[in-house]
Amino acid sequence: MARSSRSSATRLFYTLRSTPKTTPSSPPSHSSPVSSLLARSFYLRPFSTGAAARVKEEWWKESMERLRNIGISAHIDSGKTTLTERILYYTGRIHEIHEVRGKDGVGAKMDSMDLEREKGITIQSAATYCTWNGYQEGKRKGCEWVSGELTGPVVVRDLLVLCKSDKSGCGGRRGGSGREKQRQRRKYGVVNIIDTPGHVDFTIEVERALRVLDGAILVLCSVGGVQSQSITVDRQMRRYEVPRVAFINKLDRMGADPWKVLNQARSKLRHHSAAVQVPIGLEDDFQGLVDLVQLKAYYFHGSSGEKLVSEEVPAKMEALVAEKNVEAIRRATVARKFIPVFMGSAFKNKGVQPLLDGVLSYLPCPIEVCNYALDQTKKEEKVALSGTPAGPLVALAFKLEEGRFGQLTYLRIYEGVIKKGDFIINVNTGKKIKVPRLVRMHSDELEDIQEAHAGQIVAVFGVDCASGDTFTDGSVKYTMTSMNVPEPVMSLAVSPVSKDSGGQFSKALNRFQREDPTFRVGLDVESGQTIISGMGELHLDIYVERIRREYKVDATVGKPRVNFRETVTQRAEFDYLHKKQTGGQGQYGRVCG
Repeated sequence: MARSSRSSATRLFYTLRSTPKTTPSSPPSHSSPVSSLLARSFYLRPFSTGAAARVKEEWWKESMERLRNIGISAHIDSGKTTLTERILYYTGRIHEIHEVRGKDGVGAKMDSMDLEREKGITIQSAATYCTWNGYQEGKRKGCEWVSGELTGPVVVRDLLVLCKSDKSGCGGRRGGSGREKQRQRRKYGVVNIIDTPGHVDFTIEVERALRVLDGAILVLCSVGGVQSQSITVDRQMRRYEVPRVAFINKLDRMGADPWKVLNQARSKLRHHSAAVQVPIGLEDDFQGLVDLVQLKAYYFHGSSGEKLVSEEVPAKMEALVAEKNVEAIRRATVARKFIPVFMGSAFKNKGVQPLLDGVLSYLPCPIEVCNYALDQTKKEEKVALSGTPAGPLVALAFKLEEGRFGQLTYLRIYEGVIKKGDFIINVNTGKKIKVPRLVRMHSDELEDIQEAHAGQIVAVFGVDCASGDTFTDGSVKYTMTSMNVPEPVMSLAVSPVSKDSGGQFSKALNRFQREDPTFRVGLDVESGQTIISGMGELHLDIYVERIRREYKVDATVGKPRVNFRETVTQRAEFDYLHKKQTGGQGQYGRVCG
């Protein structure tokens, strides 16, 4: 295209915009967007290039401000997956609540493996996303959302959301002003969630999830309090400088004491924390919560606690509420100087909705978190990433899975935009790779998308890489810092029962070793045994069981054989005389030392 002869100050470009009238010079009316669309007539509206740039910047800034990337971590059996199940239900991602152990034959959405449902524990971290406060992402009434940009009008709780064809809005809220629409839109949030295991044997799943997340929910049991794995995951959150909120769960249990747990968090975890809610009753008498910020009492009605009822603070609790009121929560939480503590019972469907409000209100969005890369062209000089879609692509592969269609690579995008069909560079290997398929994860379900931008967590197929590799668009040569991988603590000898299944056996071990950095496989050259090493007995037992179920290979498991050797341990005197006569030439010798 030839360059325009006009100066940049006077250069204009025009956009087509719907109007019900046929005269090109007439301004647009304020009729409904549907009637405007049916009229099929347009006028030319001038914009300066500066104004267009501002519109583009406002789009991604508003999109990023309402995005949250969080993980849910805790000690085993504290209710993480149960809490995630309720979050997905209240946000409309699932339409029925199922319990963790799968007694109804279904099981919790985020526990997609049969072993997880049988044992009632989370083995692999699982990713999903949801929306809260009416903001919806996805196909709604003939409109498709692509990377934060709508391609058509969509009604969400009587709110007509911004569409791509008209950046100024297309009709707005019925009877509302443009400023009110803007304010309402900012309230809606998209939440990417990674549900992590609680057992120490699967600590690598927590490690690599926290490496790529901007915030977290630390779940504490109101009966068990701060336990061993609570301390471990809190240490991991500190390592990756992750701001967090705490949720004291299971207030309906016998012996629930949230104030004891809060004091333990201050003493054992060294948290600067305070409750932002006060429970109305405990154990069997647990009825609801008092919000210390809004100074309102919340009750959870309906068969699944879906009806949130707001009332005035009960008179008998006014003194306690006044004593525990707090301020300046978000600023201190983002700076990791304060941890707001929420309360509830996920199993009894109480306290989940206010927790979601707290995630949006207090945890940071991607552009509020400082992420750094290492510039390989400048001797690994530390470079601050903007965290916006406007910069060059920088993405980190933090998890690998063997999917139905080949290797599934989870990516956290720190800067720029990635599109299906794009060519990207693996900085660690130097290979140029095409992105054949781009998806968003909902547990074990795949949702195809065309593109994704900074701040999002997505997955790609057909990309050969290792966990911890960094991808760029080729304009920069940045690498992200790697995650901490603990050393294995236990080993077992394993071998296939049938020699004919050796190929499948080796295939399984290679896959699991690739997916899990804490799972190691080696061959003892002296004993000839195949040795697997991991983070504990449960960790290794799970992999042996997966070999049997997923690859139909029965394996024999035992302790590794150890070759014993002898050596001199202390000084000793010796003097030996050897004489032997058997006819003919005899034998004689003496040795001393």
